[in-house]
Amino acid sequence: MICARQVFRCFKWLERAGDRITGAAGPYFVALAVILISLGVISFFTVVQPGLPLPWLSSPPCMLIAVNLFMHYYYVCTVRPGYIDEPPRYPGTSFLWASPSRPRRQLTTSGVRWSSPELEIVRANITRCKRCGEMRPERAHHCRICNKCVLKYDHHCPVTPGINQCVGLHNERHFVLFMAYLALATFFLSFLGYPYALDALGITYVPWTHTLPPLWFILTYVLSVVICVAITIMLLWHLWGIARGETSVEAQDHEVYRNVAKGRGEMFLNSYDLGKRANLALFFNIGPNGYPLYTLFFPFRIMPYTDGRAWARREGLMRHHGVRDGEELTDEEDEDP
Repeated sequence: MICARQVFRCFKWLERAGDRITGAAGPYFVALAVILISLGVISFFTVVQPGLPLPWLSSPPCMLIAVNLFMHYYYVCTVRPGYIDEPPRYPGTSFLWASPSRPRRQLTTSGVRWSSPELEIVRANITRCKRCGEMRPERAHHCRICNKCVLKYDHHCPVTPGINQCVGLHNERHFVLFMAYLALATFFLSFLGYPYALDALGITYVPWTHTLPPLWFILTYVLSVVICVAITIMLLWHLWGIARGETSVEAQDHEVYRNVAKGRGEMFLNSYDLGKRANLALFFNIGPNGYPLYTLFFPFRIMPYTDGRAWARREGLMRHHGVRDGEELTDEEDEDP
């Protein structure tokens, strides 16, 4: 027992040390990400883009991808994820904010923000965080690195793709769109830049006439291929979770719930899962109750469909089916056994 306790304390110390190192190194990861993204964009527009056919037609989409890439990265790094102790947020008035498809109704005492034949949003249950002691709505979790509870917490992202803060309610959309445009940008650089990579290596014996040094382009090209594969896998995994109506943390919790319910001969049903199409529409907040479709293709700021204290639920379910009182998973207390 004593040996087990010592091992547990050792791992806890390593975990806390890793959190401190990760938090301190976050700004350096952001700087590195900005440098690498800029190198990729410079490589594309100085080597690949001038050789594309019909420049008047091909240049605008390339510019749009680059603008979305930088803007969504800026947003995901600077827009706070949504901490439970923050006051309510409201849409901005600058040109960077999109206008919703139609005006919304305010939250009522019954907890319904708006109702329609397809959607009803109900007030979330409140519990106390075991780590910080704050009262928080469901889907909020405590981040060890930030030491705060985050609304609709997904994960803390210090390294890949390097945003140095949590991904939560208010910046999760920008995080996914940034990954989407990063995957798109690296794909085009990898695909269209292949002939130029052969030229830079000297395989084709074509003189290198571009202002960018060939070694610089080769390194950027190899890195682009690696990032394209890695980010595409991450993007597909996140989109699959979004389509299932769950965050990264909830995906782990729901797997536990399924096993517990299966052991009782029951079936677990995620009460947030409204169907793949509805889940995606709510996440990106597009449609009649949200914002126009063009907000996916232009880097506008928009509000999430909820303030994080009320959630759309499956019809007839006020909680997850197959989960009983006291079985809900919460953040563990940071104490020795």
